[in-house]
Amino acid sequence: MASFAKPIPKIDHDSKKFWEGCNEEKLLLQYCNDCNHYIYYPRIVCPHCMSTNIEWKESSGKGKVYSYTIVRYGPPGFSDDVPYIPALVDLDEGVRMITNIVQCDLEDITCDMPVEVVFEQRDSVKLPLFKPSN
Repeated sequence: MASFAKPIPKIDHDSKKFWEGCNEEKLLLQYCNDCNHYIYYPRIVCPHCMSTNIEWKESSGKGKVYSYTIVRYGPPGFSDDVPYIPALVDLDEGVRMITNIVQCDLEDITCDMPVEVVFEQRDSVKLPLFKPSN
C-alpha cells in the first residue's frame, strides 16, 4: 500500500499574509474598513459589502467550539493521528474557522467550549489549531 504525506496548504496571493502571520504565531484576519466586519477566509473583496478597503488585523486567537466530530479512522496520511477532533470554531471576532482541537481529551470536548489558538509546524508552514482555554 502506498504511503501518503499530509497535505500542506497551498499559499496563494490572497492567503500569503495569513500564512506569514501563522509562521510568526499570529492569527491574522482581514478586516473591512468600510463595513467593519472581519473576514475569513482571505479574499480580495469584502463578502459583506464588496469593498476592497481591507486590512489585516491580529486576532485575539480566542473563540468557542461551534461543532466538532471525532475521527476514529483516518484517511491516507492521517491514519497515525486517530483519534483526532476536527471542529468549527467561532472566533471572538465573529468569523468561523475549520480547524482541529488539540491537547484535549476526547471525553472533554463540548460545543461552546472556550478555546485558544496554538500553532503546529507542518513542513514549511505553521497551522493554526485550537486547544481548550481556561
